[in-house]
Amino acid sequence: MPKINASTVAEHRAQQREALIEAAIDILVNEGATAVTPAAVGALAGLARSSVYQYFDSSAALLTTITEEAFRRSNEALTRAMATADGPLERVEAFFRESLRLGAEGAHRPAAALMNAGLPPACQQRLMELHLEQVEPFRAAVRELGAPEPALTADLIAGMLHTALAAVEHGTPLDTVTERTLALVRRCLTPTGSTVPPAGEGH
Repeated sequence: MPKINASTVAEHRAQQREALIEAAIDILVNEGATAVTPAAVGALAGLARSSVYQYFDSSAALLTTITEEAFRRSNEALTRAMATADGPLERVEAFFRESLRLGAEGAHRPAAALMNAGLPPACQQRLMELHLEQVEPFRAAVRELGAPEPALTADLIAGMLHTALAAVEHGTPLDTVTERTLALVRRCLTPTGSTVPPAGEGH
C-alpha cells in the first residue's frame, strides 16, 4: 500500500480507512471472505491491528462495508454513463456498455465473491437490495420501451449481459463483445421495421 500523506487529521483518517477497504477487497477477491480479518487487512494495508479496530471492530464490520463498496463505485459509474444517454434504448445500451467496461476492469469481482461467500442473512439481504438498485434503471428503460412482458424481457436480456461478462473475463476482446452484445440487445428491443440504426451508428 502507498504511504499515506494528508494535511489534516480528518483527511489522514479518511485515507487510512480507504486503504483498509482496498486491502479488505483485495483479500476477499483473492482469498475469500473467511480470510477478511482485522489482522490480515491491517497487515496488507501496512497498519497495526489496533489501528484497524479504530475503523472496523470485527470481520463482520469489514464485510458489511465491503458489501456497500462493492456496489457503490459501480453504481456511480453506471449512473454517470446513463445520465448522458438520450432515450430508453440508449440508456439500455449505456448500461450494457459501462457494465462490460467495469467487468473488464474487474469491478464486479468483489460483489461476485460476496455472493458466493456464505454471508450472514443480513448481508445477503443487503447484497440483493444493492443489486436490485443497480439494475433498476436498466429495467425501467425496458419498461419505458413498451417491451412485451417487460420483467421477463429484462431478465432475458440481462442473461445476455451475464454471458457477455463471462466472455470478457475469459479473454474475449472487450470491443468485440460489447458491439456484438449491443447489436443483439438492440435487435431484441427495437420493433420490427423500426428505423433505429444498429448499435454504434447514428450517435
